[in-house]
Amino acid sequence: MDGPVPTVADDLVIELDSVGVTRSGTALLQDITLRVRPDQRWVVLGPNGAGKTTLLSLAAGRLHPTTGTVRVLDEQLGRTDLAELRTRIGLTTAALAERIPGTERVLDVVLTAAWSVVGRWRERYDELDVGRAQELLGQFGVAGLAQREYGTLSEGERKRVQIARALMTDPELLLLDEPAAGLDLGAREELVGRLGVLAQDPHSPALMLVTHHVEEIPPGFTHALLLRGGTVVAAGELAATITGEHLSETFGVPLVVERAGQRYTARAA
Repeated sequence: MDGPVPTVADDLVIELDSVGVTRSGTALLQDITLRVRPDQRWVVLGPNGAGKTTLLSLAAGRLHPTTGTVRVLDEQLGRTDLAELRTRIGLTTAALAERIPGTERVLDVVLTAAWSVVGRWRERYDELDVGRAQELLGQFGVAGLAQREYGTLSEGERKRVQIARALMTDPELLLLDEPAAGLDLGAREELVGRLGVLAQDPHSPALMLVTHHVEEIPPGFTHALLLRGGTVVAAGELAATITGEHLSETFGVPLVVERAGQRYTARAA
């Protein structure tokens, strides 16, 4: 007799088995095992040098493990066409943001993601592409900036444009590397609110967000992974993982964690 048909939630978007990454004799990650499902929204927290960006690079298909196995969207790294895989993943990083020309029109910053290029050249786009880019800019509250030059935007506006760009190809997985870094309080809260709406939309892709600060965890996030020195301190459902005990071990100082609704704060004990 045939077994039950698996649902989307039974699939794995990211699957890491005993993964390690070593570069120039230094272990950046050690023995990482992780399972991420399509309906989950993960935050990755840890101090500088914990391995957060390295982990995100593995999930983005931009880095191969030294040991262990990495599968992303049911494709095993080292046994798949990475160029094709990357078209299914939305990614925002500081390195990518630095490549965006300051003179580029904001609408084109988002639109060019359809061709996986940075900077408008001779590629052509149809009305559906333009419509989707405009819709995404509206979703992140920057539709009125579509004709502005990217270089004239505030840092908060740029971050929202970058996320709209990452969503342009309708990815199955969205990876955000410190999206609130460098923002003032108002810009941070605006961005966290927009990401909270995205996280709580059941049609949104699986999400993984890297940050140093619990205050930057958007509402709707479901799970957390805490890293220190390339190893896992704790991982699991958000409320059970974001605790004073776990964060104190992660950051190496005694911390008190408080929760108000779906938002967290942390301070020295």
